[in-house]
Amino acid sequence: MTYRVAVAGATGYAGAEVLRLLLGHPLYLAGELEIGALTAHSNAGQTVAEQMPHLPQLGDRVIEDTTREVLAAHDVVFLGLPHGFSAEIAAQLPQDAVVIDCAADFRLRDATAWRRYYGSEHAGHWPYGIPEMPGHREQLQAAKRIAVPGCFPTGATLAALPAVRAGICEPDLRVVSITGVSGAGKKPAVAMLGAETMGSLKAYNTAGKHRHTPEIAQNIGEVTAKPVSVSFTPVLAPLPRGILTTVTAPLVCGADAAAARRAYADCYNGEPFVSLMPEGMQPQTQNVLGSNMCQVQVELDTDAGVVLMTSAIDNLTKGTAGAAVQCMNLALGLEETAGLPCQGVAP
Repeated sequence: MTYRVAVAGATGYAGAEVLRLLLGHPLYLAGELEIGALTAHSNAGQTVAEQMPHLPQLGDRVIEDTTREVLAAHDVVFLGLPHGFSAEIAAQLPQDAVVIDCAADFRLRDATAWRRYYGSEHAGHWPYGIPEMPGHREQLQAAKRIAVPGCFPTGATLAALPAVRAGICEPDLRVVSITGVSGAGKKPAVAMLGAETMGSLKAYNTAGKHRHTPEIAQNIGEVTAKPVSVSFTPVLAPLPRGILTTVTAPLVCGADAAAARRAYADCYNGEPFVSLMPEGMQPQTQNVLGSNMCQVQVELDTDAGVVLMTSAIDNLTKGTAGAAVQCMNLALGLEETAGLPCQGVAP
C-alpha cells in the first residue's frame, strides 16, 4: 500500500518541518509514501522553492489553496494551521483519513478552559499526542483524529510527570521555559524582528496568561489525584529553535535523590525519544537540535525543599512536527521511530 499524505499550512514552520521529516521517512524512500497536496492559503500559487528552499526535493511543487477538495483524497492530512481553523477543515475531511492537528483546537478537554484562553467555542477533544504519557500510546494506535501537543507542554510534561506520578514532589509546579523565536510562527510581527530579539531576553504572557498553562495542568492531572497548580513563565531568547524548561515543585517529605532517579529511569525505560541525563549533566538545546529527542534531568534541592526537573527539546521537532510524525507512525501501525532522528546537530 502507498500512503498519500497532505500537509495543510505547509509553508509555516510546523508544516515545513513535517515535510523535512517525511522526506527522510523510510516509506517515502521506498516509494510507499507519497507527498501529495501542499496547501497554504496566503502562498497559493507559489512554489516550494520560493517558500522553502531548504527542501530541494520538492522545489518545483506548487502550493495550493487549503480546501476540502484539495485535501480529501489523502490517507493522512497534517494540519499546520492557525488555532481555530483546524476544526473547520477537519470536519470536512473523510472519517477514514488520519487527521493530525498541530494546532491547539482539540488538545483541551475542558471547554471552559478553552473559552477562557482561546476566546471561541470548544471544538472537542482528540487523542493527545504524547505517547510517553501513560495510556496515550494505546489511544494513538489506529486513531483517525490526533491532537499534537503544544511545544511548551511537551517539555514541561516530560520533565515533571515522573516525579509527580511517583509522589516525589507535590503537583504545585513553577515552570519556566526559554524558547527560540520560531515558536511564535512565521507571521511577521515587530516583536519578532531581529532588532527586537537579538541580544535580549524577554518574559511574555506571564502570570497565568499563556495558553499552554491549562494544557500542562491537564497532562499532570492525569497522574495524580491531588489538585494541580501550574505557574508558567515563557521567556523569549534569541535562538531560531529549541526550548529549555525548568520545573520546580515542593519536595515530598521522605523522598530522596535515588528514588527520584529511579522514578525517571522506570518511567522512561524503553522510550526511544526520552533520555535521562547522567548525574551531574544538564539538558542542552544544542544536543537535540533537529531531533525528536527530549533530554531530562531531576535533582533535589534539599536546602530549598524543592525538586528541580529540567528538559530540552527542539520546539519544531519533538515539540511539534516530530511528535506529529511519531503519531502518524502509531496510527498507521508503522515502527514508531520511523523517519525520526535521535541525533542532534551539535555544535
